[in-house]
Amino acid sequence: MVSKRELERYKRQILLFGEEGQERLKRSHIFIAGAGGLGSPIAIYLAVAGVGTITIVDMDAVDVSNLNRQILHTDRDVGKKKTVSAIEKLREYNADITINAIDTMITADNGHELVGRADGIVDAMDNFPVRYLLNRVALARKIPFFHGAIRGFHGQATTILPGKTPCLECIFKDAPPKEVFPVVGTTAGVIGTIQANEVIKYLTGHGDLLAGRLFIWDGLAATGEHLMIEKNPACPACGAMHNQTKGTER
Repeated sequence: MVSKRELERYKRQILLFGEEGQERLKRSHIFIAGAGGLGSPIAIYLAVAGVGTITIVDMDAVDVSNLNRQILHTDRDVGKKKTVSAIEKLREYNADITINAIDTMITADNGHELVGRADGIVDAMDNFPVRYLLNRVALARKIPFFHGAIRGFHGQATTILPGKTPCLECIFKDAPPKEVFPVVGTTAGVIGTIQANEVIKYLTGHGDLLAGRLFIWDGLAATGEHLMIEKNPACPACGAMHNQTKGTER
């Protein structure tokens, strides 16, 4: 149940989705992969919205070059593990929720265990191999995968619903080359906030998700567009799931 303190804290959003919606947020557990540029605004906005349990995983330490976009971290955190910095800040934002911060690399061996019983996975990574791995964890567990990516003034986001929408490997068959890419902090803010917004909509059952749509943000022109995306029946990650669903519908 939502407490009297929580009713006061969240009253402006309770006007939107009611106490029932707030209770859904409180009962939910969201897994965030990455405590960097995207993970920072995602974690902050999910924390202040009242998502009951947030697990955030990262293996890096804060570097001075992170500070133009990774708003969970400040100058005093340079050299500190990002998970330590993140949990300190998120507890300050909201002491009424549970924050799990895990300092480790996400691998094929530990991916399922790390995600645990989370209700959704948020992709705040900067490399595609881990994204593909988490995409498959989401498919196996039949939980949503909230994808986001940024480069320079540009970004993208989509929400993947296993069995209903194209998965990440349907959309991006091959990983782009690994690089140290340019980025401005506002791009991380825009895309990270969109991802957090998708999570809140999904958990409360409000609005239309970016399901089957890839949102493209052009920060230089301050414009956004949607690309309709389709399932790949031969997708190595989800093709069998879609074919099975199609067979059931017949």
